[in-house]
Amino acid sequence: MREFIVEADGGSRGNPGPAGYGSVVIDAATGETLVERAEYIGIATNNVAEYRGLLAGLRAARELDPAAPVRVRMDSKLVVEQMSGRWKIKHPGMKPLAAEAAGIYPPGQVTYEWIPREHNKHADRLANEAMDAGKRGEQWDAGASMAALNAAPVDRTPSGPPGDARAGAAKAREALAGGRAGSAPAPATAGGHTGDTTGTATVTGTGTAATSDADRRAARTLASPSPASASASASGQAQPSVGWGAAPDLGAPATFVLLRHGETPLTPEKRFSGSGGSDPALSAVGREQAERVADALARRGTVQHIVASPLARTRETAAAVAARLGLEVTVDDGLRETDFGAWEGLTFGEVRARYPDDLNAWLSDPEAEPTGGGESFAATAVRIAAARDKLVAAYAGRTVLLVTHVTPIKTLVRLALGAPPESLFRMELSAASLSVVAYYADGNASVRLLNDTSHLRG
Repeated sequence: MREFIVEADGGSRGNPGPAGYGSVVIDAATGETLVERAEYIGIATNNVAEYRGLLAGLRAARELDPAAPVRVRMDSKLVVEQMSGRWKIKHPGMKPLAAEAAGIYPPGQVTYEWIPREHNKHADRLANEAMDAGKRGEQWDAGASMAALNAAPVDRTPSGPPGDARAGAAKAREALAGGRAGSAPAPATAGGHTGDTTGTATVTGTGTAATSDADRRAARTLASPSPASASASASGQAQPSVGWGAAPDLGAPATFVLLRHGETPLTPEKRFSGSGGSDPALSAVGREQAERVADALARRGTVQHIVASPLARTRETAAAVAARLGLEVTVDDGLRETDFGAWEGLTFGEVRARYPDDLNAWLSDPEAEPTGGGESFAATAVRIAAARDKLVAAYAGRTVLLVTHVTPIKTLVRLALGAPPESLFRMELSAASLSVVAYYADGNASVRLLNDTSHLRG
């Protein structure tokens, strides 16, 4: 029996903006491209374009052989998860498209698999050709397409469930075995920082990457801090490379766009505002900031998923962005702000006047908790690192907006840099600011942006 692979993609230059899709039908046995489809569809979102690409690919496969099983491969985790039945379809624009796709074949004849973007280049190039044609006021011309020539051959063997880190881990092991691992792993430390307050502190701690568990290590950004272990671990295994020494074949990184929530009534007053207080909503200024950052992210058109802290101010900020991008919001408790105990709602000066000994201990010892049993710097850093590791593994090769707080963002940046704990207090992080960190499969991280507020001006 014949079997088909359908690879599909869609894009929007503006999200929503001028959009197009591309689809390829491939003979699963020979790897031969059987059909190419692409179309400029006018103004639409990324997700609508992706669904349109899926529809075109499924229809093309059915025209070839309606009885053949079909394996759909897409780099859209949203479409893959929704069509697999693991995610609910809430967006009204997605429901009819998903229902139409589900009705092309009988149940069970089509399976869905997430793949990294670099494995979907053929369909991606077709989608871009369609959008380029639309820009010229034309439709895509199959006879003029160069997508098949420009798309390098890729391995179409199933790579596991969406977000599976095993493929990246395998490449990391291959790179390490080939001696391409560098000799200077990035140091890592654990620590934390206050929420909407300012201050000075010295915090210490360490973190280590475990090379014995390759699947976990492939998604981690922490490496051994010890200079003595720069080229090998205690077990004699090579450590992740850094900088120019990084292996070139580890695939697209998991890119976290870090958005601090908009202002609340407590923000301009510099009051402690963590996860153990009143959980304030956004102020009028904060809501305007959320709308502005939503517009900016829509123009960039790169965000594929949104994950938010469970607190009201972050969920409200995330909702504004999600409505603009046509995405759903996933809540992750690990991204919540530090619990500041009895200090919640107080200014730094008020805490110093009421609890001077507790404050001094907290500022000098990462294990010290705020008055009343809040969360220590060390505990916050452990929680943030665990959330980061989980999200890197779940969103390998994807661009994810994390809507969170001062402490989580500064901690993520500091750990990515391998910077000393005091660096937390040398970073400015404004309300509704954007920062970006990319995480690679070999354990390296790259800080690409910090505290961008250009979208709030003008």
